[in-house]
Amino acid sequence: MRRIILFVFVFAYFQSMAQLKPVPSGVYHWADLPVVKSIDREGRKIVEGTTAEFDYFEMHATTQYKGAISKPPHAQTDIEELIFIKEGALKFTMGANSKVLGKGSIILIPPHEMQAIQNVGDGPLTYYVLMFRAKNKMDMERSAKAGGPAMLNADSLKYVPTAKGGGIKYFERPTAMLSKLEMHITELKAKGPSHAPHTHPDTEMIIVLEGDTEMTINGKTYQATAGDIYLANSNELHGISNAKDVPCRYLAIRWL
Repeated sequence: MRRIILFVFVFAYFQSMAQLKPVPSGVYHWADLPVVKSIDREGRKIVEGTTAEFDYFEMHATTQYKGAISKPPHAQTDIEELIFIKEGALKFTMGANSKVLGKGSIILIPPHEMQAIQNVGDGPLTYYVLMFRAKNKMDMERSAKAGGPAMLNADSLKYVPTAKGGGIKYFERPTAMLSKLEMHITELKAKGPSHAPHTHPDTEMIIVLEGDTEMTINGKTYQATAGDIYLANSNELHGISNAKDVPCRYLAIRWL
């Protein structure tokens, strides 16, 4: 009987994995995302599938209302997570360490790390969550050598002016699941491109934080505003522009 139960479980697991499809490039509009509400929070599923690097990739957004009850601490065994705070104030506990983080802050959570999230602000707390498992074997030693978990408060990061606007660098480092994870914010003051269309092996996701933008991916042009997300898969020709003569800002996340 145990063998039958185990077989059924394993079969169901691989069937569910086989049903996952590659995440398509393009734009995902915040206003179009279905919303699932409960008593003290709401959730938005953005994408779920595979990429060139991941056999499992999922992105969602959670909003906790003021005074929301925190869920019990938990850990992922074979999933790494990246959290970006869209609005509000978040108290994040990872292992024995706790930190209050504000809008624009990020959290990198390797597998096996116990974690808990609490809304400690005077209004709603909204954050994006990326969950991913690499096609290659995870490397916890590589993660530890690169610094392990990370909690970066946006207020501690330096804004560097450029000819077209400016930017903020979060990090470029290996993780348990990736040989490279890179994050930065770009600000464009005026209408026009950030740089010429280009390709790279990295998959790239862009979260628009402010303003109106256009992005060309494989010859097709998309528009996005604050809260929307672009995805350009590995080696696809792409380029992003400010669509108006007022500032725009966006977060770029690249992984390989």
